[in-house]
Amino acid sequence: MPPQAPVPHPQPPAPATDPFQDLPWVSDGTPTAEEFARRRMARPADPVATQGARAILRKGTMGLVKLAPGKREQEYKQDVEMVRRNFGGLRQVTVVNPKGGAGKTVAVLLLAMTFGQKRGGYVLAWDNNETQGTLGMRAQQDFHARTVRDMMRDLHLFRGSHGRVGDLSQYVRAQGEGMFDVLASDESATAGEMLTADAFGEIREIVSRFYKLIFVDTGNNVRAQNWQAAMDATDQLVITMSARNDSAETAARMLDHLEQSGRQRLVRQAVSVVTMPPTRKDIDLPAIQRHFAARTRAVLLAPYEKLIDSGEPIRYGHLSTNTKDAWLKIAAAVAEGL
Repeated sequence: MPPQAPVPHPQPPAPATDPFQDLPWVSDGTPTAEEFARRRMARPADPVATQGARAILRKGTMGLVKLAPGKREQEYKQDVEMVRRNFGGLRQVTVVNPKGGAGKTVAVLLLAMTFGQKRGGYVLAWDNNETQGTLGMRAQQDFHARTVRDMMRDLHLFRGSHGRVGDLSQYVRAQGEGMFDVLASDESATAGEMLTADAFGEIREIVSRFYKLIFVDTGNNVRAQNWQAAMDATDQLVITMSARNDSAETAARMLDHLEQSGRQRLVRQAVSVVTMPPTRKDIDLPAIQRHFAARTRAVLLAPYEKLIDSGEPIRYGHLSTNTKDAWLKIAAAVAEGL
């Protein structure tokens, strides 16, 4: 008979180890600063609800009852953390759709507002429209009404090592509570020459000295030099459209153009934003979602907001909670690609 294999004996559980046993100590047993720092990092505070009914219960019991955050609050905090990530350098987000009224300008403003609110400053919204843009009209006004044309005229002031952030404030418009700045396009209907690719590059080089995030609004001419230059400098593409077939089809044809020009990766990593009308009656939303979900990284819905639909300048504090939450979710999707 062949020898029987030994019966395996269950292994005793490994003794619990002290997570701090390998920390550096000096010879006399005195802890080091490194040990102190690592203990703090290893034992984060337990999360406590700060929103909703769970937070009300905690406050009502003077802190005796401490509940963990609910699912909605956890998702909110995760989105904020995503927006606050260190992206490792300058990043440009470009918002596109060749059709007018597709929500590009509003998206640029609300993204810049959201990142400005959740991250702090160093955020610029730039209207790269080749003719008359509306970003400056939908933003808060400043002590001046200068535009990118004025900056182009004075580019010599910033060349080389010249130019400080205080000098740039003469050309960008501070947005107060929004915690970002706006560089408006020429607001005259009788503007002169079109912006060139070189002009876009010079302006971008200057503003990149002072900002970490640049949100670029674009015009409706995909053949314009400054439109193409913006695509070449883009880190994250955002495609906006209303929940209408004509707006979506124009965006889809633009994606065809981008893919045919060798920008497939930019398209695949893009975020699509569909702006909802006051009512969902007679809209083909599922077909729009299916198409762009198959071509881009994410498709998100932006709720209808009467304040935005009014055409007046947008103030972050006046937006509904529903709109703020939706654009935080969109901002988090954008940040994931940065």
